[in-house]
This record gives sequence, C-alpha cells and structure tokens, in this order.
Amino acid sequence: MLMTAPDMLATVDLGSNSFRLQICRQLNGQLQVVDSIKEMVRFAAGLDDQKNLDDASQQRALACLAQFGQRLRGFSPNQVRTVATNTFRVAKNITQFMPKAEAALGFPIEIIAGREEARLIYTGVVHSLPPNGDKMLVIDIGGGSTEFVIGRDLQPAITESLNLGCVTYSLRFFPKGKVDAKSFQAAVNAARAEIQRISKELKNIGWNFAVGTSGSARSIRDVIEMGEEPLDGINAQQMSKIANRIITAGSVKKAKLAGLKPDRMEVFIGGLAVMTAAFAELGIKDMMVTDAALRDGVLYDMIGRQLGDDMRNQTVADFQQRYQVDVAQATRVADLADQALLELTQHQTINDIALWRQYVRWAADLHEIGISIAHTGYHKHAAYILEQADMPGFSRKEQHILATLILGHRGDMRKLAEYISEPTLWLAMLALRLAALFCRARQSAHLPAGAHLQYHAKQKQCVLSISAQWLVDNPLTTSALWQESALWHKIGLQLRIETTQP
Repeated sequence: MLMTAPDMLATVDLGSNSFRLQICRQLNGQLQVVDSIKEMVRFAAGLDDQKNLDDASQQRALACLAQFGQRLRGFSPNQVRTVATNTFRVAKNITQFMPKAEAALGFPIEIIAGREEARLIYTGVVHSLPPNGDKMLVIDIGGGSTEFVIGRDLQPAITESLNLGCVTYSLRFFPKGKVDAKSFQAAVNAARAEIQRISKELKNIGWNFAVGTSGSARSIRDVIEMGEEPLDGINAQQMSKIANRIITAGSVKKAKLAGLKPDRMEVFIGGLAVMTAAFAELGIKDMMVTDAALRDGVLYDMIGRQLGDDMRNQTVADFQQRYQVDVAQATRVADLADQALLELTQHQTINDIALWRQYVRWAADLHEIGISIAHTGYHKHAAYILEQADMPGFSRKEQHILATLILGHRGDMRKLAEYISEPTLWLAMLALRLAALFCRARQSAHLPAGAHLQYHAKQKQCVLSISAQWLVDNPLTTSALWQESALWHKIGLQLRIETTQP
C-alpha cells in the first residue's frame, strides 16, 4: 500500500448534522487545507423518543464513513484523528453502532465530552484570529449541542456545552418545516431557559467581542450579507427581520432566503432560534463570524501532541494539584509500572504499545486522587472521578481506560473480569498493580535486583522471577505477592511467583 507523506494530517468531525473530513498539510506548525469532504448525514434526526438511532440514520452514517475511509487509505493511525460529538454522546444504542462505524472508517473514533468539544472549537478559532489581548466569547451551534467558550489566549477561561442544536430544535419546534410566531417564540424561550443556567457565570467573566462559528452562524451571516442592509457579521436586528420573513412565509423554503444553501434549509430555523436566544439572554449586540471550526481545533491539537505540547499532560498535572496528590509517590509508581509493562510486553506484538505506556503512566499519576475523598476505597473514588470529570484533551474512551486501570490497581478483580476482554489492558493493569505493591512503602521505584517479569500468552500466565532471599527479607511484600497471585487465579489468569537463588 502507498503511504501518505508524514506531513499530512487528517481529521474527521462526526457532528449531529454533518460529517466532515479535512486533510491538511503541515507547514511549520501551520495548516494548509488540501482536501475537504462534507456530507449532510443528519445523524441527530435518526434519534427516536427513547434516544435510539434508527436504521436509516445508521446506514447513512456508515455509507459516509466508508467514503471517508477510502479517501484515508495510506494514512497511518497517528496521522488521523476522528472525534464524535453530541449524538454519539446521547444515543442509547451507540455501543452497538461503534464497531461498525470504526470498521467502515478504518480508524478509531473518539466520543468527546461537551466541554472538550468546546475547548477544541476554541483552539480552532484562536488560531484563526490575530491576537489582540481581548477576551472573546465563542458560540458554536451544532446539530445537537451548542458550545460557549470565553478566553483571550491559547487556554480558555471557561468552556460550556448545552443540549440545544439546529437539528434538534428544528425537529422539536418546527415539524415538517412549518413556522409561525408562536412556535418560533417557544423555541427561543426554551433555548433562553437552557442558556440561563450558565449566563451569570459567563457575564461575570465578561468578554470584549463575540465570535460565531459552525454552519448555523455562517448561514445566518450569509443571509444577512445578501439582504437589503449587508453586514459583515450578525446582529439581533437583522436576525429579527429574517425570522419575521420566515414567519410571514410560513416556512424557510417559502421565504426563499437569498444566500441560504440548500443543505441548510431544513435546520436553519432551529439554528436561528438558538442564536436569537443567545443574543437575548447574554446581551450580545453584534457578532463576527469565522470559518474556523472543531475540525481545525482537532488538527492543531494533533500538532501540539506531536510537538510534545499534549493537553492531556497538562490536565493530569492539574488534577494532581487539585486533588493534592503526592507527586513523588505517583512518579515512583509510574516509573516502576512502565518498567513492568515493558517487560511483560517485550515478546508480544502490540502495535500501540507507546499509547499503552502512556495510559499506564497517566493512571499511575492519578491513582491516588481518590484519597482526597476517603482512604477507604480510594481507588473507587478515583475511578468515579475520572469517569465523570471533564478532562481537557481526553476522549471519553481514554477516560474510561484510565478509570478501569485505577479501579483495578488494587483489590478484587472479579467484577472487572466480567467485561474486560482486551489482553493488553490486563497486562497494563498487572503492571500498575505490581508497581503500587512494590512502592507501598513509598520509597523504592525499582524491582528488586535480579527480578524480572515475563508473560506467556498461550498459557495466560505471568511469571515474576524474584530472589528467594529477598522474599525472606521482605515478609510484608512477600505476603502481598502471594495474595496478589491468589486474586489473579480467581479470574482465570495466573501470576506465578518463581524464586531464584543467588
């Protein structure tokens, strides 16, 4: 297979309204778009009353992903990042759909949290505008959610995400595209009620100017630009005129708005209602519009990771500070866990071992955050925090992996055995468990001299070779090791302790 040049990067943005593929060439930290494909999948429109995706929406999505997958042939995994947003977050049957989606695309799909989506959108916007030191409010109306961000430099001051979008509001308040004054005002009021939950905090921080991104903002701008009073941006007065024109006509289609693209026709009114509500609730006077979007933020985030500026590392450091982690102990456990994982996997074929080493190190860095709640069951508290918290830079899948590793780093593993089938995850967990065990005295960061680990895949057996004399000299650790061996035996795996002589 022909391989794509290493300076090429691609991102796939799986939104609730449209799916987008963007391919860029990286030039000295800047991005040059070389190809872009957009498909109006209307994924959110496939959600029924129980939040399950219907077959038609799934088939539309799979067909689109297969096309994207064909275009991405030759790209290596580290050149492609795929993020999925609100509909993937809320769909009850998304777990069954994901394997088919990843197979069609040929690359992993990350379902990101709302605030992480907001951060990535902001990253794209901040790279598209010249810095002037002023604080900006960024509003992105997607198909199923709307993100609000305030910031003045590379790291935002606040990120928020609300479940209101152009697709969901168009379906909810304007069935079959019919629009009247009552339904439009109901949509605006409902959106204002949602925005009111965060409006006080946003206003307290304040902003100097507002920026709109996404298809809804651009569509509203385009219609205004084609009107009688052209404006380079959006204001409340112009939006009111557009709304009245649609209400008078009875539908967006009958209003025949110049500048509105056909693929935005079905969802324009929902986006207009949400934007009108945002202006009213937040007191926005006018807004500039940028073409920057989530996909741009994802690409810049990829560049940052390649250059060593990984937002995930900063998030881990922030969590350590927030939960008053003993950093020296975390580092001891991380170093030993990394050593153990390398020994356990040295004869195994694991394509993404570098990523698993990173997971183990992050898990070790965070394994004691639950102590800030209570020492009893602290691993359970830590796992809950990592499952539920907003963690900038991390996908939901990555948070789940970290939570699982930390939940399983001590104690009984029988409940975990009911749903973990990934062999590398078990090896990573073993590495973390042994590291925590050997570092229990909060001193050593090395296996005893001469000790080593080996994994025999066919026998599902891990062997720890260790000096018999060392075991005699360290009875507490020896006892803990035999207990550890018994715990692994309970779940059908073997940890055999093999003694060696000097």
